[in-house]
Amino acid sequence: TEDVIDNLPKELVGGIYWGYANVDRGPVHGMVMSIGWNPFYNNEKRAMETHILHKFDGDLYDKHLKVVIVGFLRPELNFNSLEELKTAIANDIANANAELDKPEFKQYKEDKFFQA
Repeated sequence: TEDVIDNLPKELVGGIYWGYANVDRGPVHGMVMSIGWNPFYNNEKRAMETHILHKFDGDLYDKHLKVVIVGFLRPELNFNSLEELKTAIANDIANANAELDKPEFKQYKEDKFFQA
């Protein structure tokens, strides 16, 4: 809801983050999250968009999403074309994947938060 976005800590500046997520207490997967204004689309409100690095059958509407943000990938940017945006998203996913399986981050993937 908009309350979540409006109450984010000020430390979460506009940018791209990585971490872990699950849906309806299911398996925990890696994720990439955009927090900001999405300047390419000229958004007028701050938004959070989570891309779970897993292929789901069907849509995720009306599902309960939990996320743990672990790291910062890059600041929010504007792009001159949709192709530039797609390239940046692919790079973000590759950079997140490079971090997700590191042993020092296993504790976040296995946190009790995802089971509660």
